[in-house]
Amino acid sequence: MPKARIIKIISNRYTVFTEDGERLLAIAMGKLRMKKSPVVGDWVLIDRLEDKWGIQHVEERFNELTRPLIANVDQAMIVTSLIQPDFSPILLDRLIFLISYANIEPVIVVTKCDLLPKDDPVYQIIAEYQKAGYKVLFTGRDMPVDNIMAALKGKVTVLTGQSGAGKSSLINRIDGSFELITQEISKALGRGKHTTRHSELHYVAQGWVADTPGFSSLDFSMIDKDIFRWIVPDFKPYMSKCKFRNCMHENEPGCAVKEAVKKNEVSKIRYENYVECLKMIEDERRPL
Repeated sequence: MPKARIIKIISNRYTVFTEDGERLLAIAMGKLRMKKSPVVGDWVLIDRLEDKWGIQHVEERFNELTRPLIANVDQAMIVTSLIQPDFSPILLDRLIFLISYANIEPVIVVTKCDLLPKDDPVYQIIAEYQKAGYKVLFTGRDMPVDNIMAALKGKVTVLTGQSGAGKSSLINRIDGSFELITQEISKALGRGKHTTRHSELHYVAQGWVADTPGFSSLDFSMIDKDIFRWIVPDFKPYMSKCKFRNCMHENEPGCAVKEAVKKNEVSKIRYENYVECLKMIEDERRPL
């Protein structure tokens, strides 16, 4: 049976893209509907049944998101602007944590770099992400987008980040056929209006990009803190050196992560945001 990736779902009709490059409409077969529902990004096996294609089997996923509902994502581009809206390490870090928890690589895309001089202090904060090993890409009006295109090639990418940071405008600059509705930043509110409506994969820059409703809620209620302590990319070089194997990097003695923070080897801002998220997880689990 041919193998294909689901790239769009509307009602019970699935648009799939085969390994041979065909775009087909398919339906989920009865036995499949009794199991886990297929989602955008799933690899499936399809079969021709009279005058229609049917999805017979869904391959095992290597990751999945619930907000947006999508599977088998290679990376999440966190689009964040320098200004209008202002750069927010708190929002950025929380998105990094949630993305890493889902076993997806975070890629930081900084927009509106044409609006601030290179000596602005915000660049020093961003440099800490680069120092920690994050992939950081810069762009702005009339700046080349070759770096963004290279990062998209061969990947399944989800776009997320600040409202009004220019996610839709960025992709439209890369590929004008990627028709996303864009809106001006609401000057009255100082933030962008949400414009995307459903999950769909678009072929952009030789990769697949998800046009989704985005991370509608920075929800930490379903996070397991015993897993969460392992997923912060900045901490990974130090975690095996902690005195206790179950160290949460919070109040424990002999914590190598806290020691690295003191030595400026790990960002103090990122560490403080991690501790704050730990408290959010604990508050969500605490009975009323």
